[in-house]
Amino acid sequence: MRAEIIAVGSELLTPYRVDTNSLFLTDELNRIGIRVVHKAVVGDTPEEMRSSFRHALGRADVVVSTGGLGPTDDDRTRQTVAELLGRKLHTDEGILQRIRERFRRYNRAMPEINARQALVPEGATVLPNARGSAPGLWIESGGHIVILLPGVPMELHALFEKEVKPRLLQLGLTERLFTRDLRIVGLPESEVEQRVSPLYALYPETETTILAAPTGIQLHPSIWSNDAGSAENMLEEISERMALALGEYLYTTRGETLEQVVGRVLTENRATIAVAESCTGGMLAERLTNMPGSSAYFQGGVVCYSNELKTSLVGVPPDMIENTGAVSSEVALALADGIRRRAGATLGVGVTGIAGPGGGSPEKPVGLVHVGIADEQGSREKAFRFPYGDRDRIRQQAAQAALDAVRRYFLFPPLARS
Repeated sequence: MRAEIIAVGSELLTPYRVDTNSLFLTDELNRIGIRVVHKAVVGDTPEEMRSSFRHALGRADVVVSTGGLGPTDDDRTRQTVAELLGRKLHTDEGILQRIRERFRRYNRAMPEINARQALVPEGATVLPNARGSAPGLWIESGGHIVILLPGVPMELHALFEKEVKPRLLQLGLTERLFTRDLRIVGLPESEVEQRVSPLYALYPETETTILAAPTGIQLHPSIWSNDAGSAENMLEEISERMALALGEYLYTTRGETLEQVVGRVLTENRATIAVAESCTGGMLAERLTNMPGSSAYFQGGVVCYSNELKTSLVGVPPDMIENTGAVSSEVALALADGIRRRAGATLGVGVTGIAGPGGGSPEKPVGLVHVGIADEQGSREKAFRFPYGDRDRIRQQAAQAALDAVRRYFLFPPLARS
């Protein structure tokens, strides 16, 4: 079964709003066994909306739209679909009453324009929206299913889970999408592809997607199948072979974030960690504390942008900063060891670098980052030269490199034996 998603809203055609609903819907539909073959973003113009829905009905069994179910003049989804399918609209008194009650609960009178949200095409099934005033609609026509959902993500997610998903599961779909999520850090996209591409010919039934991001590379081998056991076995086999090809650069085959992996290994080793950050400005501490239970291993952190605070809070010698500069291997090591000692942690991590866009020099260009890691037996450091001049991207890459340094600390022998 094939599906198309249509995101309705002129605001989605501006730089100020991003359509995230289609990402959620694609994942949910694929898991059920419905292939998403096309997505569209369309403004509120009736002609453009009719064109989008008409084309969608010509190539998909299921059309799911988001947005355009509100009370204002530019909310035209239900009217457009009703006209296209030749259905009349009528006011559903039950919906209208629920909307009035919703406003009464907040001690407000319902504006008359909200009555539009009670308009329902003939033959449509109303999907109650417990989190908003606009209900969803399920319409079957000529062998197609059209599902109209509100655009507010919180409402859409809840409505899909409670009302839409159970109905789709009743369609008796047997084929499903099975996939794996492998994540790599420290290798460029081209080298990842070079390492794993020989496996593609060995597993022609699978399709592998490679995605690049500032924090690393993702590989998604996937297969559509109606035999769950066979599909899982094949994906397990190709994932194991990919893992061998990628070696130490692969940090998960289960779609975990690097902070999840680091949190797990810290917990397994009963280790604690503290961080001293300069160029990352707290990103490393934020990611470590994203994880539930992080208080068991995260002792704390310091954002020491100024040289004075590097000295007063972490203990970096001022003559070291004067002689080597704040962005240096020596300072990264001193930050790591200093914060470890002050926090009483198993490990200390220090990060210093030049995030840009200014501040670089031929000897120390924008994108140069030093990451230090220390335990009670010693410390080590690694320098990175991230090639992209975007400030936020460099900071993300630096935080990822610091997390990877912690992962590698446990992957390879301790500092004293390195």
